[in-house]
Amino acid sequence: MQQKAAFTEKKFVITFIFVTSLFLMWGLLHSMSDVLNKHFQNVLNLSKSQSGLIQFSVFGAYFIMSIPAGYFLKKFGYKPGVILGLILFASGLFLFVPAANAASFTFFRIALFIMGCGMATLETVAHPFAAALGDQRRSDQRVNFAQTFNAIGTMIGPAIGSYFLLSSDTVRSTDLTSVKTLYVAIGCVIILIAIAFMFLKIPALTDPHIEASATDLDAINIDVAPSKKLYQHSHFVWAVAAQFFNVAAQGGTWAYFINYGVDIMHFSNEKAGYFMIIFMGMMALGRIVGTSLMTYIAPNKLLAAFACGSILMCLVVAQSLGWTSYIALLMINFFFSIMFPTIFSLGIKNLGSHTQQASSFISMGVVGGAVFPLVMGLIANHDVAKAYYLPIICYVVIFLFGYKFYKVKTT
Repeated sequence: MQQKAAFTEKKFVITFIFVTSLFLMWGLLHSMSDVLNKHFQNVLNLSKSQSGLIQFSVFGAYFIMSIPAGYFLKKFGYKPGVILGLILFASGLFLFVPAANAASFTFFRIALFIMGCGMATLETVAHPFAAALGDQRRSDQRVNFAQTFNAIGTMIGPAIGSYFLLSSDTVRSTDLTSVKTLYVAIGCVIILIAIAFMFLKIPALTDPHIEASATDLDAINIDVAPSKKLYQHSHFVWAVAAQFFNVAAQGGTWAYFINYGVDIMHFSNEKAGYFMIIFMGMMALGRIVGTSLMTYIAPNKLLAAFACGSILMCLVVAQSLGWTSYIALLMINFFFSIMFPTIFSLGIKNLGSHTQQASSFISMGVVGGAVFPLVMGLIANHDVAKAYYLPIICYVVIFLFGYKFYKVKTT
């Protein structure tokens, strides 16, 4: 009888904790960007579609930086890749000081772009890094477990952002002191994590995605395709497409969550911001439930089922049915929870020496989050509820990937 694979090994525990902390930090900043949307609408008098340029700046950085980050990872390895990502991350945060002094939205977008370059580098490195810290048969669960802390970060972000940014908003005021203070403080934390990583001793890794011998493959019941070019692996190509639409749906849904609370539920800015903590808590709950269910249900099947749940919730949200629609909006994040890490881990399955490059391309798919908030914003300017019809398109693509196109082809 085949022995069940361990979640990870004792020698990898400290490294896994450090890698998991990265997931938490970029989750925190991603969700704070959505609070920043509403803050800049209030303080800099931006429209909903104009504030969508915040997501365009952050997620657009993924399109620019993911490929270089992948090459850097392949040449220098995981640890230097993490340190590079953290330095870029912190640099963007510190640039919030001159941007706030100038009260310039354009300057803020430059700072957000550099911050996004750091995030893109970290995501390109951290997902295969977490997957490599143990047996490949448990890589889906390891990545989903690490992403649970990403979800915790997305809960902390709105709590901090709502308290420091939304609680004292004054329309047409250009006092951005709270923005400077908050982002510099987080930048200092990022620098401390970078210093800790410099001194971290990482055990020798046996990358689970490197092609194994035929005997090993038979033992773990995994097929690996013969040598092919990366783009010839159809499950990888579909993973890139699925990730594009996945983050597109995420970017739009998160960007206008607070607007939905204000416009449809008639909450104050601050109250709508605090509800975002519950919204992100639903994602954390979804990842805990999803990771547990993957012990019994194949990850691709769970992904397809959660995509169907998201489609149903979007339909309810768009009807403006008061609390019924608002609860459905909260539930979108529950179903969204497992999508990013599951698409990522399914997309890099059995790619051997192509794994690092594939990781960068899948990370580049995150550029969907740069495009979709702008489109949703144009509709949200007139009716924020109706804008939630658009993510349905995204979840249909994700369903198709999980239902059929996830399969690794051996020929």
